[in-house]
This record gives sequence, C-alpha cells and structure tokens, in this order.
Amino acid sequence: MEWGFVVAGLVVGFVVGLTGVGGGSLMTPILLWFGINPATAVGTDLLYACITKMGGVWVHHQHKQIDWRITGWLALGSMPAALLTVLALHGLHLETQHIERLIKLMLGVALMLTAIAILFKPWILRQLARMMPPRPEGVLPVKATVLTGVVLGVIVTLSSIGAGALGTLAIFALYPLLPIARLVGTEIAHAVPLTLVAGLGHASMGHMDYGLLAQLLMGSLPGIWLGSHMTRRVAEQWLRPALAVMMAMIGAKLVF
Repeated sequence: MEWGFVVAGLVVGFVVGLTGVGGGSLMTPILLWFGINPATAVGTDLLYACITKMGGVWVHHQHKQIDWRITGWLALGSMPAALLTVLALHGLHLETQHIERLIKLMLGVALMLTAIAILFKPWILRQLARMMPPRPEGVLPVKATVLTGVVLGVIVTLSSIGAGALGTLAIFALYPLLPIARLVGTEIAHAVPLTLVAGLGHASMGHMDYGLLAQLLMGSLPGIWLGSHMTRRVAEQWLRPALAVMMAMIGAKLVF
C-alpha cells in the first residue's frame, strides 16, 4: 500500500467535489510527479475518471439533468475516435519513448487549454451566448455534435484531459440555451463511456496499473463526498484561478 497515492486520490477527489474541476487535469500530472510513466498515468487516470463519474451520472439522471440525445451524438463521435486513436498508437509500432513523448505533448496542450477554459470560463460563456444565434427548440446540430465528440475523443484518449472543462464549453457552444444543470449532467454522462473505452484501450496495450487505480479510488471516493459537502463560493473564487495557473505552468513545462 502506497499511502501517497491514497492521499493524492483524496486531495484530487476533494478538489473535484469542491469546485467541479480538477479530475484528470490534476491526477495525471500528480502521477507523473510520482514517477509513473506517461502512458500508464493516462491509462490509469481514464478508468479512475470513469468510475468516479458513474455516481454523478446516477444522481443527475435521477434529477432529470441529462440530455441523452446530446450524450448519444457526442458518444457516436468520441467512442470510435477513442478506439481508433488507441489502435493507431498500437498499429504504428512506435517505440515506448516516442509514445511517451507524444502523450506528454498532448497532455501539456490539453492542460493549457483546460487552464484557459477554467480561468476565463464566465467570459467565454458570455461571448458564446452572444455569438450563437438562438436555435428552434428540439433542433439538434447533429453533425457538429458528432464532430465535437470526435475531437474530444482524440484529446481525452491521448491525455486523459479535456472531457470536463473543454467538454462543457463545447456543449455550451452547440447548445447555448441548455440549462446549466443539464449541461453539467450531459457532460458527465458523456465522459463515462468515453473514458471507459479509452481506458480499456490503454489497458489492452498494458498502460494500466490496477493496484494504483484501487489506491487512488480509496482516497478519491471519500474525498469527493467530503468536498461536495464543503462547497463554498468564496473557496471557489480563489481555488479555480489557482488550479488554472498551476495547470498552465505544468502544461507549458511538458510542451516546452
């Protein structure tokens, strides 16, 4: 038992419960700091995210806060994209060091994009609301939604990051009239099958540490519960910008 991993899961779970952000954006860099190789860190974090978000799907579904049509169209793009991305990594027969370099690059880019999304989220949402014309109720931009799923599928599979902050902004851009509660619920519902497919794909390539996964979950599950019951607006006001700056710095270090 490596208690450092349990504590890491507890801290990340607490932050996610407190602010709604953090997840892979924090866990994967922490695993790299512990010396876990990038491919295993991404693969393990994907299944970690899948399991931790399953409870959220149940809660949001009970409160009718998931638009399953949007979830389905996103998954139609993201799940095949995730599978093809894993197959491409396997079929290219790249050396381990090249795969790790590619994952580090994508991880860094995803971290910086996520940091921007978190730091400027209110402003971005306002601009999107102004730019996007109102759409007749019940009309879905199906092609754009599937394409968005494809992009998210590739990014999340290579970095384990993006399903949260980037996914939320993408859904809002496509559906600006969607209530915030349904927006969040739909993003979480889409993240579960995406991270499951991507995680199992990495596991098939040997990029998985099940003992590590179990220890992370031991900490994260009570951490999420605790954070969810201690949510305070004042805490979010300083914690979100701090997280964004930290993610941007880690991302820049991985890229450059």
